[in-house]
Parts: sequence; C-alpha cells; structure tokens
Amino acid sequence: MPKGFFNVPKAVNEPVKSYAPNSPEKAAVLEAYSKMWNETIDVPNYIGSEEIRTGNTKNMSAPHDHQHIVGTYHLAEKKHIEQAITTALEARKKWANMPWEHRAAIFLKAAELIAGPYRARINAATMIAQSKTIYQAEIDASCELIDFLRYNVQFMTQIYKDQPASNSDVWNRVEYRALEGFVYAITPFNFTAIAGNLPSSAALMGNVVIWKPAASQVYSANVIMQIFKEAGLPDGVINMVMGDSTMISELVLTNRNLAGVHFTGSTGVFNDIWAKIGTNISQYKTYPRIVGETGGKDFILAHPSANVKQVVTGISRGAFEFQGQKCSAASRAYIPQSMWPEVKEKLIADIKSMKMGSPQDFGNFVTAVITEVSFDKLVRYIDQAKKDKDAEIIIGGNYDKSKGYFIEPTVIVTTNPKYSTMETELFGPVMTIYVYEDKNWKETLELVDGTSEYALTGAVFSQDRYAIEEATVALQNAAGNFYINDKPTGAVVGMQPFGGARGSGTNDKAGSMQNLLRWVSPRTIKETFVTPEDYRYPFLGE
Repeated sequence: MPKGFFNVPKAVNEPVKSYAPNSPEKAAVLEAYSKMWNETIDVPNYIGSEEIRTGNTKNMSAPHDHQHIVGTYHLAEKKHIEQAITTALEARKKWANMPWEHRAAIFLKAAELIAGPYRARINAATMIAQSKTIYQAEIDASCELIDFLRYNVQFMTQIYKDQPASNSDVWNRVEYRALEGFVYAITPFNFTAIAGNLPSSAALMGNVVIWKPAASQVYSANVIMQIFKEAGLPDGVINMVMGDSTMISELVLTNRNLAGVHFTGSTGVFNDIWAKIGTNISQYKTYPRIVGETGGKDFILAHPSANVKQVVTGISRGAFEFQGQKCSAASRAYIPQSMWPEVKEKLIADIKSMKMGSPQDFGNFVTAVITEVSFDKLVRYIDQAKKDKDAEIIIGGNYDKSKGYFIEPTVIVTTNPKYSTMETELFGPVMTIYVYEDKNWKETLELVDGTSEYALTGAVFSQDRYAIEEATVALQNAAGNFYINDKPTGAVVGMQPFGGARGSGTNDKAGSMQNLLRWVSPRTIKETFVTPEDYRYPFLGE
C-alpha cells in the first residue's frame, strides 16, 4: 500500500452567514423550514447497516408550537441495544485498523456537506425541533459542527506527530491506538454541534460508538446521521439508538467492553453514570475513560469601572440568547451599587425591545423553551420569586404554554447573595442580579467563587487592569472558560477550548487536542538495532 506523511487541509473556522433580508441563505433556510414543517418524518434506530423501526414510537413536535407534529421516532428494545454493541465491536475490527487519512477524509467530507448542500436543512431542523433562531442555529448546527469536524482532523495529526526522542541505536515510537471496546456517547438537546461532535470525535480516533441523542434533539440528530452516511462512514462505526435512558445505560454500563463515556448533560445524570461505572469497575476489560461536560451557574461580574453599555449587552445576550438554554448562559450577575440605576434602566429597555415567537420570524430574538417539563420548572422558580421578600422581578415574569412553551426574559433582583436562583441551575431565560456595595469588591469576588457548585463559564467587566488581574486570580477555579469584557457564551472551536471543572465536568476541553487524547490509548515501541548478547555490565569488571 502506498505510504506518505500526509498534510490535511488547514482548519479554518466556518464564516457565519448573515441571513440578511434578500440574502440567498435566508431564502434557502426558509424554504427548507417550510418544506420540513409540512412533512412528517419517521426516525429509525441506526444499527450497522439496518434502520430499525420497532413500532413503539414517540412524537416529535416544535417547542414553539407543541401541537404540531413534525415526526416520530422509534424506541429501541433491550435486544436492539445488545445488537448495537455487538455490531459496533464487529465494525471495530476494520475501523480501528483503517489508515488515519481515510478516517480523516470521511469527517472532512461531512464538514463540507454541512457547509454546502446540508446547511439549510440542518439549520432548519435545529430551528424547528429546538426552537433556535436562525442566527443561533447557524452558529451551532452549521458553523460549530463544521469547525469541530475540521479542527478535530487537524488535532488528530498533531497527536500522531508527537513522538519521543530516539538515538542512533534505539528507535522509540508511540502509536495511538483506539480504545479497546466501544464508546458510549450521550448528547444533549441544546447544541446540534455537540450532538455531532461527541460520537464523531471518538470515532475519528478509531473508536466505535453507541450514540444516544436527547429525545428532544432526535429530529436534527437524524440529519447528522444522514450526513455521516453520505460522507462514507462505514456501517456500525456510529450506531444511533433511542429509547428508555435507564434501560440503555444499564445495558451499556454493565458491558465488559465499555471503553469510555462521552457525555454532555446534567450533573446529576453524570454523577449516576460515574457511580455505576465505579460499581462495575471489576467487570470491565479496561478502565473506561469518563469525559463529561455538565451543568453551570455562569456569572457576570461588573467592577465599578466597567462600561455600563457593555455590561448590559453582556447580560442581554449572555442570559437570553436561545432562552438561556446554553450550558454557558449567564444566569447570575453581580453589579456595583454605583452603576446599578443605569444598568437597570438600560437592561429593562433592552428586554422590552426583544420580540418573542416562532424562529421562522427572523424578527424574534427569543423563542420557546424546549419542553413542558422545563417550562413548569422555570415557572415554579418565577412564581416563588414573586412571593419572596428578598427577591423582586423587575422585568418579565410572564409565561404561556397554550401554543408553545414561552417564558418572557425575566430578571430577578435579590438582596440575598445566596438566593435560590443565584445558586440553582435553571436552564432558562431567567437572570438573577445581586447589587453589591462598591467598597465590597473583594468580598464579592469571594461570593462569586463560593456561591455555586459549578465552574463552567464566567465573565468580568472592568476598565481597571488591576481589578481584572485580581478577578482573574481570585476566580481561577470558578470557571473553566473565563471572559474579560465579554459575555460568557460563544466559545469558538480552535480558539476557546470549552469545558469546566467542579460540578461542571471533567474539563477535557471540547474543541481542542486535549479532548481527542482521551479517545486513544498510546503504545510505546522501543526497537534496539544492536542487541546485547552478554548480561555483564562494565562495572562488574575488576
């Protein structure tokens, strides 16, 4: 077989299209949206070469119009999960041994399919089933997923090039093997890019995957599988299954061939997975790699020197884009008393100007939250804030689920820095603000660091460089992604590797080489050219 040291195309971030009036991309996505809205799809489990339809189905609907059914998906049974594992392990025999450049080509092709012929379709799917505005869908389902696929290929080559020192008589090599077994990928509803990246990043490194997408993201997950298949991904490398989460995880996590878990979701679920792996640790062929990005209670901290307009924009965008349903969304803020009146005035004006409704209307900044369960949870906290003496809702607080799961962007101001919505992850369009005395800057740094169990993202706004440096040091463990004079959302692949610690996960940094290193098992090879033939060392001589 011909050999060579191959250079992959240099990874570049996909430009975000504007979707301005009369632009071709706006026309294309609205056409795709309308077509998909008016048809009903049937999503099977993808196991090997088979599309398995069990007949036991659930409906898929749009959060902004929950009575409108856009499709159904089939729930796998126990035998199908067992089949998926067997199929994956069989596929591993060829896939793990496929030359890396051919694996790379598949996922590079997938990136170009998304950038071109699938762009409108994957964006429209994300708008319909996850209620993202076109801009949020574009930066997620298209640009970020393209970036993951391109940069992961480049990161793979960097890993393979990392080799140990050798000398004239000994040649040392490191080869990066796929993990021995299969990887279990569990993906969330909120980012189509994450749904595509978690199974594909492990697969790129030669692993086979059992992928369970969130029930509320199956609609766009189906598009991802179609893209991977068109890109030439061999059958059985990534197997997509839907169904009862407890049943699926029980079968997967007790299988002796489990080699890793790639997870994004809630902290509680991740803790349960970790505990089950610990309980079953003696059963596994190898120690499973456990990689997780979980919850967040992400902060914005304003110093008295901060620019008021920048702080307000950071809150408006950071808290309310995609209805606050980002792991990185700002949900607590600390504002100095001296600037609070102006911040309050401008923030209320911002929120009053936000339009809410279907993502099909490009004039809407806010759409619906993902499910009725999420809606009801958020309503409980909003209603409680209306009753509590140490909390005040200064804007928003209204909600309606008669047509879609709509909750107004809501701002709670509290006199209690440990108020429930300052500590609890809500995952919705609710921002809680604590106003601190300017003189208490240092104490507020301690509050920010100690209030939440999470440590995902956070932002400091200041024009005082000493204050920025002080916050950067004091909050070094409070956020895995720390922003200076910017909102705490919008990490870009290849630029801001993403992940947090504490209750926010293992901080293995999606969108970086560090993450891919978790999906390989290195083997060191030492080859000696002139092999000794006498056990005696010189020191044994007289």
